Amino acid sequence: MLILAVVTSVAAASVAATIWAQEPSSPEARAVAYLSAEVPRWRREHPCYSCHNNGDGTRALIAASRRGLLDAASLGDAAGWLRTPEQWAQNSDDGGVKDLPLARIQFASALQLLVEAGQAEAPALERAALLVAADQRPDGSWPISASAAIGSPAGYGTMLATAAARGLLARASGLEARAAVERADRWFRASNAESVIDASAVLLGLERAGDAAAAARRRQSLGLLKLGQGRDGGWGPFVTSPSEPFDTALAILALVPLRGVPVLTTPAYSAAELDAAIVRARAYLLQQQNEDGSWTETTRPAQQESYAQRISTSGWATLALLASTP
Repeated sequence: MLILAVVTSVAAASVAATIWAQEPSSPEARAVAYLSAEVPRWRREHPCYSCHNNGDGTRALIAASRRGLLDAASLGDAAGWLRTPEQWAQNSDDGGVKDLPLARIQFASALQLLVEAGQAEAPALERAALLVAADQRPDGSWPISASAAIGSPAGYGTMLATAAARGLLARASGLEARAAVERADRWFRASNAESVIDASAVLLGLERAGDAAAAARRRQSLGLLKLGQGRDGGWGPFVTSPSEPFDTALAILALVPLRGVPVLTTPAYSAAELDAAIVRARAYLLQQQNEDGSWTETTRPAQQESYAQRISTSGWATLALLASTP
């Protein structure tokens, strides 16, 4: 999400070259090199900030900067876009934000990481939280696309959008944010995961809640993930689907926070089984990484071409590698 708009192609290439020089064999470094060069291209070539490059792609770069794989200063003054949520609605319609509620969630998720990294002030996140909360439906969800049957890397879908929105609102302190979290919590406890992406989103949305309703939803989601992991270690959108990088990355991000808390994962996974599932999934992502550090886009339907989904897929996969690094 960091919009890197003022970073020139020469500067981006320099950052990427530095990363390669430091640790050329690291999959994480290769991914960061790719995103560091690719993320700023959109703003240079289009009169807008995008949800994919300046949302998911930049969020991965912020996370990488916290791991020492990228100098946070290289993100440049364009981070001001994230620090001023009031500008988000003024983005150009020419190739830019088409779904403002989704854009707010994606930009605010990156801003949250900026705040946690000490690169933005907390009041900016509070203002962003108000914008995100205003888009919540009375039932507690954030419906993103009525036409999409299942979520995608750049398009999220209702379940993942609600998990992301709830996660960032839980880190805000205003009364509106707290009320929105309570509504989202009730919605998740009444939701039934029917796909792998939904199961991962439910786990993310519940976090480590220990009440009976949350435990029931978590057991159902964990059971679905255990059933759906393929022999190659990855997951597809449904338990019978071929593995895809995005679905695998999202499952990793949902499972990693449950490590070390066996009370939350049994009976679906023992501690050893959970670790093994994450290791296998990570190996799948490494096997699927392209030479340039990216991942082939996960699309709905599968095997389509989409620049937006490629950037978002690579962003999600990078986040999963960072989260599951041994």
